Amino acid sequence: KIVSAERHPDADSLYVEQIDLGEEGGPRTIVSGLAKYIPLEELEGRMCTVLCNLKPAKMRGILSEGMVLCAADDDAGIVELLEPPEGAVVGERITVEGKGEPQPDEMLKSKTQQKVWTTVAEDLKTDGEGCAVFQGDALMTSAGKLTSKTLKGKPIG
Repeated sequence: KIVSAERHPDADSLYVEQIDLGEEGGPRTIVSGLAKYIPLEELEGRMCTVLCNLKPAKMRGILSEGMVLCAADDDAGIVELLEPPEGAVVGERITVEGKGEPQPDEMLKSKTQQKVWTTVAEDLKTDGEGCAVFQGDALMTSAGKLTSKTLKGKPIG
């Protein structure tokens, strides 16, 4: 859940968000490139989906501890958060329908491990109903499917 969001002090296209992932240490700082697509006032308080096991990286001087997942229509210039359904629990792990409990690496540290995202991303998209899918199987929370508000048949990144 996005606790707060503000413009990056050194980059007009970036936001700096504090996102509650249900972790003991409190919210994570995540820098995203959403400033051109989603107004600040629409972010605070929204549930979102975060890729958490990326190696933290500085983005224009601020350490980002994850990546907010969104569906995108590059041609139309539209980007939307992948949102869990009402009733989803903050911090719960996303599963792929029919694939069992995931066993992700704690952190993708090496260059080889980080390339996994590129491979996985090719098979992540929204289906004809706007539901997030991986290789055609729905991305799920305990409360149901992750969705994009309006983007159908579009890549997720």
